[in-house]
Amino acid sequence: MSLPDYAIEARNVVKTYAATKTTPQMQALKGIDLLVPRGSVFGLLGPNGAGKSTFINILAGLVRKTSGTVKIWGRDIDERPRDARAAIGVVPQEIAADPFFTPRESLEVQAGMYGVPPKERRSMELLTALGLADKAEAYVRQLSGGMKRRLMVAKAMTHNPPVLILDEPTAGVDVELRRQLWRYVVELNQKGVTIVLTTHYLEEAQELCDQIAIINRGEVVACEATGDLLGRIDTRAVVVTPETPVEAAPSLAGFETRLRPGGAFAVTYRTGESSVEQVLAAVRAAGLSVRDVTTEDPSLEDVFMALTYGAADRAG
Repeated sequence: MSLPDYAIEARNVVKTYAATKTTPQMQALKGIDLLVPRGSVFGLLGPNGAGKSTFINILAGLVRKTSGTVKIWGRDIDERPRDARAAIGVVPQEIAADPFFTPRESLEVQAGMYGVPPKERRSMELLTALGLADKAEAYVRQLSGGMKRRLMVAKAMTHNPPVLILDEPTAGVDVELRRQLWRYVVELNQKGVTIVLTTHYLEEAQELCDQIAIINRGEVVACEATGDLLGRIDTRAVVVTPETPVEAAPSLAGFETRLRPGGAFAVTYRTGESSVEQVLAAVRAAGLSVRDVTTEDPSLEDVFMALTYGAADRAG
């Protein structure tokens, strides 16, 4: 059997929550279309309440969609639910591990639930890969928050799924543990595992993801290669370090300025309307001598804000 082109195919997925005595009917997903290429690292971003968790829970089989079709590794979740769930591993936001089990026991139980024969289980291999080998026989309740988070990744991989979903995997994890986790995730991806990542650390998504989809108010507002998405914003910034440090950002006609540490300031301009030379001319016209100049391209955070909160401002 040939491998599918897409690890996940979602077409016109709608989820409507029925009204209750205390809440009105709510449409959490409004016709989501997403194609996640096999072998990619795919970012799924959006503000709180955008519909990301609802979509992930549909993939995991925890929430029933109202309409639309979803395939995981070519397996329709309605027609082949068991096969679809076997093709996916989900690392949820919440820590879900029995505190009275050891990490090794947790992985053994998880593997058994997926029908993995004892001889094919990789409990110690996974614990070693995630830096938990020395805690294999400790109780889960004795682990730090970061260790528990890594244990959740190991649990999601016990049945060797070709698709791994990481829902805010580094929330509350310190920098070194975060780096260790990402090293393992990159290794998995290099071995062919498709990674779907949600994160509030936008610099992580910018660095790791081949492609990014942004969901806002239950709709996909962007889905592009990361580089193309960054190219959507037509603003750039010039960071000016003057000969004499300033205490307040100067007022420059036609430009937005912001003070930077050390007495420098940043000037934002639109590439289709102005140039670096025009920015510097405005700075000199304001009576400032320039010691150094650097330029900055837009970040994923700039794009995210423009497509989500900017859209909310326009709607309001």
